[in-house]
Amino acid sequence: MKKWYDEEYEFRIEVIGFLQGDRTENYCRNGEEIGDTYRCTYGCPVNSEGYGICSKTMMMLYPVMEAVRSGGDLENLGGDGRYSKTLVCPDGCVKFRLTAKPLGNPNFHKGEFWKEP
Repeated sequence: MKKWYDEEYEFRIEVIGFLQGDRTENYCRNGEEIGDTYRCTYGCPVNSEGYGICSKTMMMLYPVMEAVRSGGDLENLGGDGRYSKTLVCPDGCVKFRLTAKPLGNPNFHKGEFWKEP
């Protein structure tokens, strides 16, 4: 892989709780634990051990991340702030908090990166 574009945002996804119980055994297939943190810019979020976030959760995160990349305010989607939103995984097990951090780089589509050479 040869990453050539400096993304506009960095995303941090943290496990903040469970809807039932206090452990992951027989509960979450990905083995999430409170405090687990994933990071990414455009690719899929990975934790400090190199493990990726649950693929079903990623399906929920991607549209929220795209809303941020498009200049949206997550408060308009029930977020905790412009760049923060709490979500529950599709299985109804794990609560995550997504937080976006602007990096100050130009927008991919408006920054004229999307042109034929």
